[in-house]
Amino acid sequence: MKLPGEIEEAYKIALKAQENSHSPYSRFAVGAAIKFVGDEKVYPGCNVENISFGGTICAERSAIVSKVSQKGKGSVEYAVVVANTQTPTPPCALCLQVFSEFCDQDFPIYMGNKEKMLKKMTFRELLPFSFTNLEEGQSE
Repeated sequence: MKLPGEIEEAYKIALKAQENSHSPYSRFAVGAAIKFVGDEKVYPGCNVENISFGGTICAERSAIVSKVSQKGKGSVEYAVVVANTQTPTPPCALCLQVFSEFCDQDFPIYMGNKEKMLKKMTFRELLPFSFTNLEEGQSE
């Protein structure tokens, strides 16, 4: 998949973040890089597991929390997620629901592994009925 330069750089940031993953229980290391509209910085995140599992935070939410704690709320421009899988690993439903607080329906999510980028999808494709847009999808 041919990527624009800034997405390629975000992919490298996600790979670096993945190296910091604390995943001793699942052994499923994930890295993320999220760019917000109007902010030059790309925010990295990695999954940080906890033995209680409920205390675990995913890479995508880690990046969002980092941005919000540093600079306040913003609108997501794009996200890159990497995992050690042969097929694309999309954000989990909880992460997608958190994204819904910070994005429009068509922002791109790029998914890759250590070798390459595997797929690009929109938020809408991955979570067509988030809690924020349930009324739009209901018929009368």
